[in-house]
Amino acid sequence: MPAPSEKPPEKTPEKKPSRIQIRNRKKIIDAALDVFSQHGFRGATLDQIAEAAGMSKPNLIYYFDGKEAIHVALLNALMTEWLDPLRELDAEGDPLEEILGYVRRKMEMSRQFPRESRLFAIEIIQGAPRMLPHLESDLKPLFDEKCALIAGWMNAGKLAPQDPQQLVMSIWALTQHFADFDTQVRVLVPDETAGWKAANAHVETIFRAILTPKG
Repeated sequence: MPAPSEKPPEKTPEKKPSRIQIRNRKKIIDAALDVFSQHGFRGATLDQIAEAAGMSKPNLIYYFDGKEAIHVALLNALMTEWLDPLRELDAEGDPLEEILGYVRRKMEMSRQFPRESRLFAIEIIQGAPRMLPHLESDLKPLFDEKCALIAGWMNAGKLAPQDPQQLVMSIWALTQHFADFDTQVRVLVPDETAGWKAANAHVETIFRAILTPKG
């Protein structure tokens, strides 16, 4: 005789983190961003991160299992933020303005988030040991989708013909320079406000010139 069916046990709802826990995790992440963007993953230590966060190392480990857990949390958040401007390319928009809008968003990210850009650059230079799965599963499909969109605009004569892949990577290289080489830029152009205004105008002029259809 079959046993009577038993009601499956109810799942215990996950306890939401308190405001103090949320605040402390944010302090750790922000401190880690400073440390990792200066020293890279290999050069950074939990002691450095704890000191920068203003807390003890045991307290830090209460929130994160170790240095790699903090680094991965940072990179996951960074990948989402880094891809958002590319996702915003609109197939229904004016092609040239869509590309120039993307350039402006990337320049603004370099201005606001130089530490994040340097962290990303260091990870890639080191072979992307912790970010490679995200590059393959998140970045590559989005990159292919937007390159196909740009190629369609070019084939329709709405943009001057270029290699779409090289175009997107050139946008990355040029805009992220201002974040990754922030210290050098500040030495060469001490007037930050005027410097950013000139940089934005110059970069936009470059891409407008190469993408405006002839005639």
